[in-house]
Amino acid sequence: MTTTQPTPRATGRREERDGTAYLVFERTFRAPIGDVWAAVTESDRLVRWIGHWAGDPSTGAVSFFMTAEAEDAPAETVHIDECDAPRRLVMRSARPDDHSEEWRWQIDLAESDGVTTLVFAQEVSDVVLAESVGPGWDYYLDRMVAAEAGADLAAIDFNDYYPVFAEHYRRELT
Repeated sequence: MTTTQPTPRATGRREERDGTAYLVFERTFRAPIGDVWAAVTESDRLVRWIGHWAGDPSTGAVSFFMTAEAEDAPAETVHIDECDAPRRLVMRSARPDDHSEEWRWQIDLAESDGVTTLVFAQEVSDVVLAESVGPGWDYYLDRMVAAEAGADLAAIDFNDYYPVFAEHYRRELT
């Protein structure tokens, strides 16, 4: 049986958090919170939709390889600033295009009646950044949903997200 992927849509919205602009995305899963937590923190689960990490998280940092973009993706150091399993994870890393700035992410999970809601937020400093990372996170989070549902990730095409959604994210930050 062939399953059809839903038509991609731009889901991110701008939100102020402690005076800082973030793009915020939500996804829901018919799964317990511990299962969704594993999908965003365990290397063997992450690799299904975005990449994998190596190292010891208890040190406060891991090496992350974003292999969904390329099998030979270089490692980047991701610092773990807060980890309250299975509810909250706050991380940061150097921006790939500007190592003087950092990217900051927040992941919050909540479960109700067997449904877990994931709220993912990335700090965004300007419209240009939002135009690219907004569509990127819609793409990756849709891949996560598909991976967790056992769907065909090859059916999710980045060209359906970028540059198609760039205007939505431009409007969100202006």
